[in-house]
Amino acid sequence: MNIGLYFGSFNPIHIGHLIVANHILQHTDLDKIWFVVSPQNPLKASKSLLNEYDRLHLVEIAIEDNPKFRASNVEFGLHKPSYTIDTLAYLVEKFPFEKFSVIMGSDSAQNIERWKNYEKILEHFRILVYNRPGFQLPEHLRRENIIEINDAPLLEISATFIRQQIKKDHSVKYLLPEKVWEYIDENNYYKN
Repeated sequence: MNIGLYFGSFNPIHIGHLIVANHILQHTDLDKIWFVVSPQNPLKASKSLLNEYDRLHLVEIAIEDNPKFRASNVEFGLHKPSYTIDTLAYLVEKFPFEKFSVIMGSDSAQNIERWKNYEKILEHFRILVYNRPGFQLPEHLRRENIIEINDAPLLEISATFIRQQIKKDHSVKYLLPEKVWEYIDENNYYKN
């Protein structure tokens, strides 16, 4: 089975994440996409992160009606901060019959050389890169196992913007799946 690993803080998951995942699923040979919730990204500050179990639950709510999507807490049991290479090594060992591809935006691809053992990732895994406005895939990263997804519908929505709006008590209802928004609102997430 071909599985796409969509890594992220998902702080919170929003419709932009879901649109990209659905598009990639429809336009590649992937059978499923796993949303890998990262407890702590080594390249991002963690002070604004909602607890990882709460973020995982929001992902589960967001994707509950799609059997081709799965929420993964695989990084919760690994060393923190989370390094993609360590997660990939663990998954390959645990699921030897699955074929894993890494999904990332072209903005993340520009930073891949800052990732731990990025050369091994590029050598052993297929990378599916969806283009984000203002971020081109660097020329030196263009190779056979890096597949550009050029026609993904992109919305200028960021989790940072959503958190800021919630803090200001502004509605973000249409930026999130309805059940996710209701759960965030009921639990007063991101208000402080």
